[in-house]
Amino acid sequence: MDFLHWWRSSDAVTQIAALVLLVMSVMSWVVMLWKMRLLSRASGDIARSLAAFWQAPDLNLARTSASPFDRDHWTVPLIEAAATAQEDRAQLKGQTSHARLASLPPHATRLLRGALGHAVVRLQYGQVVLATVGATSPFVGLLGTVWGIHHALGAMAGSGQISVERLAGPVGEALIMTAAGLAVAIPAVLGYNVLGRRVALLEAELEGFAHDLLAICADTQRS
Repeated sequence: MDFLHWWRSSDAVTQIAALVLLVMSVMSWVVMLWKMRLLSRASGDIARSLAAFWQAPDLNLARTSASPFDRDHWTVPLIEAAATAQEDRAQLKGQTSHARLASLPPHATRLLRGALGHAVVRLQYGQVVLATVGATSPFVGLLGTVWGIHHALGAMAGSGQISVERLAGPVGEALIMTAAGLAVAIPAVLGYNVLGRRVALLEAELEGFAHDLLAICADTQRS
């Protein structure tokens, strides 16, 4: 039942399934460790940059104050989008106040939506990998088990000697693939759920900040 004996006694299909599970496991652990670092860093940066933003008197100074704390550019693009929307209103000076008020919110909304969407995509990097590994690795392991049992039964049928003692070993070795599939899937599913919760919280925080910036743009335009 040692690994070398199992590997030598298995055929190409079982070996390929085992290699696929190994690749899936490495991918999922790399993604989980990377995302844990990314989200931990993002959580601290967003909190510090927002604190610096609310202490600044205007958007231009807020952008300068928040930049040192926003190392991965989560909040600064939103601030820059709001500042750009305010700067673009200078082109509307010849229009009436009603026209300026009517044109600013849609323009600011488009800029903020673009910046927010880019941040959300970055936060969700790797979630598809974890979901795919968690959903497919049990079936890959089951495929290896079924094929291993089929291979063992075929070999015994060819020898003409079938007994419980001769059947138990190969079947037990084939069931290793099912256990391997579950061992790959369980951490990936847990990582997807835990990290997905943290991603959702950060997305909600950034979305709320974008709404605040839109309100600031509208209030500034009215004044």
